[in-house]
Amino acid sequence: MAFASKSGSFERALSFENIHTGERIRRIYWAEGRYIPEVMREFDHVLRDHRTGQVHRIDSSLLDLLYALGGRLETGKPFQIICGYRSPETNSLLRQKSSGVARNSLHMEGMAVDIALQDRSLPQLRSAALSLQKGGVGYYPKSGFVHVDVGAVRSW
Repeated sequence: MAFASKSGSFERALSFENIHTGERIRRIYWAEGRYIPEVMREFDHVLRDHRTGQVHRIDSSLLDLLYALGGRLETGKPFQIICGYRSPETNSLLRQKSSGVARNSLHMEGMAVDIALQDRSLPQLRSAALSLQKGGVGYYPKSGFVHVDVGAVRSW
């Protein structure tokens, strides 16, 4: 959602709920024409690898993609975070269990997130993400999430 600040410039806010840790956060992360460093660090923490506790910088363009996605879907509900940052160790572990995990996953770069929304269906979420044409979109209905990333525009 975009909000006009007291000075009249627009602000960008995001809400997340990490389904593994129970953490919830809603913050304005961009205002007065810049990203807010302390909020960016808070987002990094909430989107950390929940298996190892490792925190990694989340790419600001991924946050902007989520902001655009929330706007496209006209939702005020938090994005449910299934997986944000993924450490190389976690990625390797998951690759052993599933052929659907990329060797060089953008999760390891803080450039991908697996999400769901309480008030939108997975097909709605997928469709909106595809319409943005801002990166990769993976559809995992059996697992209950949509993957979005800020890599090349592609879908699976």
